[in-house]
Amino acid sequence: MANFLFVLSKDDNEAATRCFQFAKIAHSKGYHVDMFFIDSGVMWANKDRDLSIKTDTGDCPADYLPYLVENEVTTGICTPCAKNRGLDEAGFFTNMQLDGGPHLIDMAAEAKVFNF
Repeated sequence: MANFLFVLSKDDNEAATRCFQFAKIAHSKGYHVDMFFIDSGVMWANKDRDLSIKTDTGDCPADYLPYLVENEVTTGICTPCAKNRGLDEAGFFTNMQLDGGPHLIDMAAEAKVFNF
């Protein structure tokens, strides 16, 4: 089975919805899935964020992210990106933790990478 890495770099509802949707699809098909949030994408680690805003297609992050959290899909949050935006692990979803570029590169070397 293939490994998939989904990288979210934007604080954008549509990008996040698609990232979470495809990560959920891959995981539910039995593939190994990792996610990594960089740049303004780290804002999606905030567990108090409103996930119910609909995209033009009628779905939203709340349709997919809870599955990823419940199934403990490992999600790295870029440490300097989060710290410089005032984010702390205490406010993250349970499957998310601070991580760094070296680990991102290691994961990418072994996975098919999707960027959002």
